Amino acid sequence: MSDNPIITQCCRWLESEEPAPTLAELARRVDLSSWQLHRAFSRATGLTPKAYANAQRGQSLRTALQADQSSSVTDAAYLSGYEASSSFYKHASTMLGMQPKAFRQGGACQTIHFAVAECSLGSLVVASTARGVCCVLLGDDAQALVDDLQQRFAAAELVGADAQYEQTVARVIALIERPALGLALPLDIQGTAFQQRVWQALQGIPAGQTISYSALAQRLGKPQAARAVASAVAANPIAVAVPCHRVVRNDGSISGYRWGVERKRALLLREAQQAQQAKTA
Repeated sequence: MSDNPIITQCCRWLESEEPAPTLAELARRVDLSSWQLHRAFSRATGLTPKAYANAQRGQSLRTALQADQSSSVTDAAYLSGYEASSSFYKHASTMLGMQPKAFRQGGACQTIHFAVAECSLGSLVVASTARGVCCVLLGDDAQALVDDLQQRFAAAELVGADAQYEQTVARVIALIERPALGLALPLDIQGTAFQQRVWQALQGIPAGQTISYSALAQRLGKPQAARAVASAVAANPIAVAVPCHRVVRNDGSISGYRWGVERKRALLLREAQQAQQAKTA
């Protein structure tokens, strides 16, 4: 939560009201113009008011749909703050990436396309839902990566790559080899509101640059939350496209990386060299 009392109050309204108040309504309540509030809110939270409301509602919904939290999908709808089932079903599938019933069943009926490949960093698994890339996993053992994917989406239908999906994998490999190119593909990355703020901030760090955990926490308006930021960085399931490897210790030294410190070192060295080449070209 922000230290700014106005932003804190807006967050509370966005978390508790159904439907969530619009930017214009929030601005009216706090006696600011819409653009003033939009700018202040984005600076304080790292999200727009609409994105913050969606993230909070999605987090509440995912929690409520757990079998030990509710007795049915309808029960979960009311627990997560929806006052009308029509509103719930209108938004739930978009937030979850699947039907609420399928989510409650652990991803049943969700189809995830994936492929195994090799790149300069070792084995690679790329997976996508209908909404976008949901996993980019790196490692030494391709089967271990596939096992990891299966555990993440235990009840989903995993479909091996076809010719069309190979194009997606090729784009991810190109990103690994030339990070400055970026990835022109949608991402389907789900997490808590705070994790999404961290992951969004990571995507704003250019190739060839790094940031410390404490500096990233300060950028998010949470200077005391470096440990929480580090946890969110470690939880990132999409390697390179969400560049968690660009976060280092305060002294610039390379810290842990869920896909191996040597891979992190190789990525940072590659990005630094390519950035220098671009400057001298």
